[in-house]
Amino acid sequence: MNTVNFVTIPASIVPDQEIVVFEQRRLNYAQLSDTISRFCAVFKQMGLKPGDVVAALDTNSDRYVASYYAAAKAGLTFLPLNYRAKEQELEYMINTAGTKTLLVGDRYQELVARIRPRLVVKDTLSLGEDGATMKRLAELAQTVEPEESEAEVDDDDVSVLMYTSGTTSLPKGVMLRYRDFTAYVTANVEMADGSDRGVALVCVPFYHIAGTTAMMTNIWTGRRLVIMPQFEPKTWLKLVERERVTHAFVVPTMMKMLLDDPSFTKTDLSSLTNLAYGGAPMPIQVIRRAIEMFPKNVGFVNAYGQTETTSSLTVLGPEDHRIEGTPEEIELKLKRLNSIGRPLPDVEIRVRDEDGNFLPPGQVGEICIRTPRIMKGYAGREDDAALPDGWRATGDLGWVDEEGYVFFAGRKDDMIIRGGENIAPAEIETVLMSHPGVEECAVIGVPSVEWGQTVKAFVVPRKGATLDRAELIDFCRKRLASFKCPETIDFIDELPKNPLGKILRKELRKSA
Repeated sequence: MNTVNFVTIPASIVPDQEIVVFEQRRLNYAQLSDTISRFCAVFKQMGLKPGDVVAALDTNSDRYVASYYAAAKAGLTFLPLNYRAKEQELEYMINTAGTKTLLVGDRYQELVARIRPRLVVKDTLSLGEDGATMKRLAELAQTVEPEESEAEVDDDDVSVLMYTSGTTSLPKGVMLRYRDFTAYVTANVEMADGSDRGVALVCVPFYHIAGTTAMMTNIWTGRRLVIMPQFEPKTWLKLVERERVTHAFVVPTMMKMLLDDPSFTKTDLSSLTNLAYGGAPMPIQVIRRAIEMFPKNVGFVNAYGQTETTSSLTVLGPEDHRIEGTPEEIELKLKRLNSIGRPLPDVEIRVRDEDGNFLPPGQVGEICIRTPRIMKGYAGREDDAALPDGWRATGDLGWVDEEGYVFFAGRKDDMIIRGGENIAPAEIETVLMSHPGVEECAVIGVPSVEWGQTVKAFVVPRKGATLDRAELIDFCRKRLASFKCPETIDFIDELPKNPLGKILRKELRKSA
């Protein structure tokens, strides 16, 4: 179905229910639906036709939400742009998508003015309050009648074109269809019916798949959506307390910033019942510290997924985060805390070797998935969606244990091959992170004439700790096969990361 129905159907049932909060603006379903219809009318008045691309370059806001649903109502493809991208990357994404209209937030209007001569876009509109150099969408919306009709779309039509982060190369445009989002949303939450479904705080950017699906699921189910333009720990904590937030999602970097913030222990977080995390591997020390510091009623959820699969594939649920029971049960819980959980009901996961053979439990290979919500393909490369038998190779390495828990072992491209032996960086990083003096670490392979590659570790010492290279290597040697042990270790102040907390190993390779 057209995803605008995630708003219009609840709006027909509970029109007066408050559903979106952004700074001083609070909208119920009827008001949100009216804004969407007016934005849609503006798009149609500008001559945009079904299948045309409208892009947005801005931080999160209620108008961002309305612009997505307005695009869906008009049958347009919506392109959420990474506002942290460099100018060259933005030009690439906007132009290769064939963008017709670009919606621009106030803080990005100067940037767009610089690159405008090199863009293929026909029109630009301000998504914010600044109308000095371009017309304001919100102002234009007040000059038109709401568009009542909804474009007829095919379930296979592209609803969102979402570019991947491009940490190793130029971004790839992931084409996600209406049916992909419908399958994900309706499988995970029930439709709004007026019952209390809580309050969700969204701080992950809407240009990220986790932000987009959070927007869709919470609005469909009737969970009030409190929107942060960008993450800031003090504001996050204040909003949880003020709005009595029950649900939230953070990336590992955000989690650590929250725990380190001086106001954390002074904030009433008792309303929080579900705190999900993902986007990058969570350091075991950070999640254990979070379990200890957040109120005991908080249920933690580790979510692993990809843009190409319309968000989450596996989850490690609240019960697996409760470290209690007999010594044997606690040991098992701690082991599982290193996993990314088990597949969601509509997901199958198997691990394959280089020859495409499925591997038994415990053996490391490439994680392959099968689900009805695999992307249509990459823009211009539609044949990349899945393997002939319906399975998709994720590019991630891992293994599955006897109980079906999936363990992440790193990106396939990051695999270290030393003397013909395959070494997964994640295994070494897990050992290093268990050392009391290690705050963070990353492992890479460096060229070696003798072995092809050898193992090198970058370690961020914990505050106040004094680390010795020889002692740390010996610590690893007692816990790992000899060929997996780091041969060199560099101590650094911080690891290079992208905004979602993923380690930029290419930067480490440059410095190695």
